[in-house]
Amino acid sequence: MKNVDRKAALAAYKEIKVEAGVFAVKSLPTGQVWLGSAPNLDKVQNRIWFSLRNSGYPGRSLQKAWDEGDASDFIFEVVDRIDEEANAYFRAAEIKKRLAEWRQRLNDELI
Repeated sequence: MKNVDRKAALAAYKEIKVEAGVFAVKSLPTGQVWLGSAPNLDKVQNRIWFSLRNSGYPGRSLQKAWDEGDASDFIFEVVDRIDEEANAYFRAAEIKKRLAEWRQRLNDELI
């Protein structure tokens, strides 16, 4: 890769917007909901699904429900997006606050 191409690729990578927020994993047959938060919503579903398929997910109840059902029984849904903040500390605090609000609304289990 030429130096010019490399610089252009690096500049394009830095321009990518990363959305943080709160997400839900829902079991369609049982109606159970597990909430979580992530600094990068675009990548978290793949990470969770990979862990669940390989029986390595740390959340016991979600892993158990996954093992007892079928992968097609579960859906991933973004329930709240956080606006990009300049300061990472404020962004993390906002994610934590909104996750608590959603947990209170849904009275669910944190994943």
